[in-house]
Amino acid sequence: MTFHVSPLHVSPPLSSSTIPSPAVVVSHLRRAYGSRVVIENLNLRIERGEFVALLGESGCGKTTLLRALAGLDPIQGGRIVAPRRPAVVFQEHRLLPWGNLWRNVSLGLQHPDARERAGAALAEVGLGDRLDDWPRNLSGGQAQRVALARALVQQPELLLLDEPFAALDALTRIRMHELVRVLVASHRPGVLLVTHDVDEAIALADRILVMRDGRIAFEHRTKADASTPIARADLLAELGVLASPLPA
Repeated sequence: MTFHVSPLHVSPPLSSSTIPSPAVVVSHLRRAYGSRVVIENLNLRIERGEFVALLGESGCGKTTLLRALAGLDPIQGGRIVAPRRPAVVFQEHRLLPWGNLWRNVSLGLQHPDARERAGAALAEVGLGDRLDDWPRNLSGGQAQRVALARALVQQPELLLLDEPFAALDALTRIRMHELVRVLVASHRPGVLLVTHDVDEAIALADRILVMRDGRIAFEHRTKADASTPIARADLLAELGVLASPLPA
C-alpha cells in the first residue's frame, strides 16, 4: 500500500528569516515519584523535522519522559521549552466510541471548517471516504491511522509516539511505518518515538537514543552509519542484550 499526502498540508519553503525554533529543548530534567527518582539531569534537543527514537529497558523512564514532554506529568526540576503543545499518539488509539471519525479527528479543533480539516487529515491516512463511519467498524491499523490524523490535524511542532505500533500485526506495522515516514516528511514536526523495537527504531529514526538510569546513555545517528547490522549490534549491546559477534 502506498500513501499519498495532499499538498494542502505541505509547509512552504522557509526563508532564512523564518527558520523555526527547535521542536523541544529539555535541560537538566528531573522527575521523581516520592523518593524514587526516575529521571535525573536529562538533556535533550529535537529539531523540527527530526525523527528521534528512544529505546530502553522497561522502567528506565521512557514513557515518563514522554508524558513530561506532553505536559501530562509535573516535573521536579529542570526545564522543558516547547513552542506549542505537542500531539501524542498512544499504544491504544483512544478514539471516542460515541463520535464518528471526523468528530474524533477534529476533537479540540476550534475552527469553523473543522469537518473539512478532519476530512483532509483522514484523506492523508487513506481514510478520506470514512468521515461518518464509527470507531467500532475499524481494524486496529485503521484506528491507529485515525489517531495519527487526529494528532496531525493540529499541525503540531512536536509529535510524541508512545509505542503506537506495538499491538499491530507485522504487515500492518510495515504499512504504518511507511505512512508515518510520509506524514512526517510532509508536516515536518519534531518526533519522539518511544519503542522497544530496535529494528523499528533503525527503520524510522534519524537519531536513536538509549535511556538508562534516568539519563540518555547512548546516541546513534542512523544516517551517518549505513551498516544496519553494526548499528543493530551496537544498540542491542547498549540494551544489555547478548548479540552474536559480527564476522570480521
